[in-house]
Amino acid sequence: MLPSSSIPSDSSRSVPPSLWRDRDFRSLWVGQTASQLGEHTSLLVLPLFAVLALDAGPGELGALRAVGQAPILLLSLLAGAWVDGRRTRTVMIVSDAGRALALGAAALAALMGGLGLPALFVVVLAVGVLSVFFDVAYQSSLVRLVRRDQLVRGNSALEGSRSAAQIGGPALGGALVSWLSAPVAAAAGALFFALSFLSIRRIRRREPVPEHTERPSRTGRRILEGLRFVGREASLRTVCLASAAFQFSFAALMTVYLLFLPRELHLSGTVVGLSLAAVGPGALLGSLLAARLPGRFGHGVVLVSAAAIGDGAFLWVPALHGSSAGTVAALLAVGFVFGAGGQLVNVTVMTVRQAVTPYGMQGRAAATITFVGMGLTPLGSLLGGHLAQEWGLRTSLLVTAAGMLLSPAVMALSPLARLGRTLPTPTTPRHPRAHPAPATD
Repeated sequence: MLPSSSIPSDSSRSVPPSLWRDRDFRSLWVGQTASQLGEHTSLLVLPLFAVLALDAGPGELGALRAVGQAPILLLSLLAGAWVDGRRTRTVMIVSDAGRALALGAAALAALMGGLGLPALFVVVLAVGVLSVFFDVAYQSSLVRLVRRDQLVRGNSALEGSRSAAQIGGPALGGALVSWLSAPVAAAAGALFFALSFLSIRRIRRREPVPEHTERPSRTGRRILEGLRFVGREASLRTVCLASAAFQFSFAALMTVYLLFLPRELHLSGTVVGLSLAAVGPGALLGSLLAARLPGRFGHGVVLVSAAAIGDGAFLWVPALHGSSAGTVAALLAVGFVFGAGGQLVNVTVMTVRQAVTPYGMQGRAAATITFVGMGLTPLGSLLGGHLAQEWGLRTSLLVTAAGMLLSPAVMALSPLARLGRTLPTPTTPRHPRAHPAPATD
């Protein structure tokens, strides 16, 4: 077991009463905000560049998105076992440096006229691989920096920063592609990753990290321990199933959506970016509500209700026609409602996951949920491209939007829906190796 002196607690170390007075937390928050801004900028810039500049078809766009999402399926479990044995600060700064270099190279290639679809596939793959490691690390970093009773506030702040990135990233990316060029937009993403690198490097608090080994057999055992733990814990098992249903359908929907807005509704890159950025203000509201509603109405009720309302908002989009102000306003409203519901679900799920997971299992639990929940997204993106080709954009959008409602249905039929206002306590793994002794890098 980890020594009690190594685990953050109210009595084991002195923590400022406000998270915002903690320099290390501020550095994590600034870095994660910049990283998310770079990610959300590039998530729009690269596919939009493929559609508008390279005239990519539905199948090509689906394949491009699938390549960027494939590392989630291929590397999440390995990343979880790997991160649990290392300092999250190190993992995050290396991931930021790599993504800055990848997008910087893409910007340079585009300026020289050499950024075709094959090169774009390589860049998307590199960014996807590094994002898997960053996301697992940042989800595990908070529990190593703050007390357990600060997790809700800390997660609310971090997810709020992701909301801010959802506001600025798509709007900035769409504007840069429309007003300037894709190379400039890609360069902006590289600069955000560089800023995150510099900020996270300022974290000085040493993390109590479980001992790691390079033996493949040991890594395999750690991965299996994470899979068994999540599989036995009813709440986490439900989170995996609900997330898988949502992410598969959402990946298919977004492939169709990125074609539907410019080609069916004839919207410019700037308006496309603004419609996606509307998720951000809603997500900011969702982050604020996540700090209050679960404690008042219960975590289960909030999860099911927020998912049903947020996911159901997209059912209105196929009814829209033309590029009028009414259409744009409706898209903004859909994005806002989806963002509020989605963020409320995200923060609540992350808090529940951190509460029921033992300290030494945090990275593997996060990675296992990511693997199961998002592992099917490449197939979802490919399906979205196929449906758009065979059924048309409008019908495909309706079908994929309806598919997202499977997620709240799964939660409503599970023990997760019955979680009350009080957070559950950690479940002790059956294998003592889940809690090896701490070590330094």
